Amino acid sequence: MPRFSQSVSALRSSAIRELMSLASRPDIISFAGGMPGNELFPVAEVEELFRGLDDKSKRAAFQYGPTPGLPSLLESLGGYLERKGLPVKTNRLMVTTGSQQALSILAKAFIDPGDRVLTEYPCFIGAIAAFRSCGADIASIPVDEEGIDIAMLRKEAERADPAKFLYITPYFHNPAGMLYTTERKQQLIEALQGRDIPLIEDDAYGDLWFSEEHLDRLKPIKSLDPEGLDVCYTGSFSKILGPGLRLGWMLAPEAIWEKCELIKQSADACSPSFTQVIADAFIRSGKIDTYIASVRQEYKKRAACMTDALRRHLPDYVQWNEPKGGFYIWLTLPEGADATAILKRAIEGGAVFVTGSTFDPDGTRNNTMRLSYCNNTPGEIERGIPIVAQAIRAVCG
Repeated sequence: MPRFSQSVSALRSSAIRELMSLASRPDIISFAGGMPGNELFPVAEVEELFRGLDDKSKRAAFQYGPTPGLPSLLESLGGYLERKGLPVKTNRLMVTTGSQQALSILAKAFIDPGDRVLTEYPCFIGAIAAFRSCGADIASIPVDEEGIDIAMLRKEAERADPAKFLYITPYFHNPAGMLYTTERKQQLIEALQGRDIPLIEDDAYGDLWFSEEHLDRLKPIKSLDPEGLDVCYTGSFSKILGPGLRLGWMLAPEAIWEKCELIKQSADACSPSFTQVIADAFIRSGKIDTYIASVRQEYKKRAACMTDALRRHLPDYVQWNEPKGGFYIWLTLPEGADATAILKRAIEGGAVFVTGSTFDPDGTRNNTMRLSYCNNTPGEIERGIPIVAQAIRAVCG
């Protein structure tokens, strides 16, 4: 009998991954995965960019690279982040194999088995998995439409045994879909300053805003560079170019970056040079800006289609957020409702979504559900939402 480690024995398969096997069935409409639409990828643009590279650059794409990332990409990505106001010159930038690796590296840098870490509730399932794999004791703090509950955060921050860090996804939250207000972010900073609780600020969706009126709220906490608070900012090319590139990044203070580089060396030595060359060319060409602008409009249309369908088909007792960007709409059912029972009914009807317990570090709260609109045509949304609504009525009345 294999004697597995305690950390691996604690891991569980993601419910999202299990649901994705259903998505390949032609009779199923999937609102489960947070995946960009395949038809939206910039295939022609990338082919043109790669053909235009010189031989030296093409050959470098096949070679090992430095652990922190190819110097050319670090330069162009650094410029891209500086346009957001991020303090690239006073911090260190690292290219990671997807932002998931950034979270895993930070987890290993901070967590010893039994250590307490803070997350939001609900919380991105990838973060839960990364922290659990290191043996973390996760304490989750609820969010509302403006951000994390500040009273509960202050109570946690004032504990004699402070948590190792706080993890948040403040920009078109996964899964709750909401966008932190500027005031709530400032309150968060004040709650953590001088408490020796670093902040991990995960920004995978911030570029996918639907209205310029929300741009002020999209200013990263990291860009404020607050005194007395170490902020580790993570992001990803997955939603703004393609998840198949497996490229993300981490911008962190020097002392934290140095530990993370050592951890990355032991994990994969370097992220794929091939896709780093592509990402670098995409940024330098300026195509990244026009591409993001185009997909932003497409996701806005899909979000509008889903919200219109929800208004027409959902019962009045279901609460949900009006998306301002990103990929998700979060539904809240009456207390005691079982989203798993609703999911079973929906699958019978031909649609899938993700139940709320998936995003609960305790795995118990299940009167919520996440719907993704990013990977669906308007026609699929129009056919699928009535199936979900019918399943809700069948279980909840």
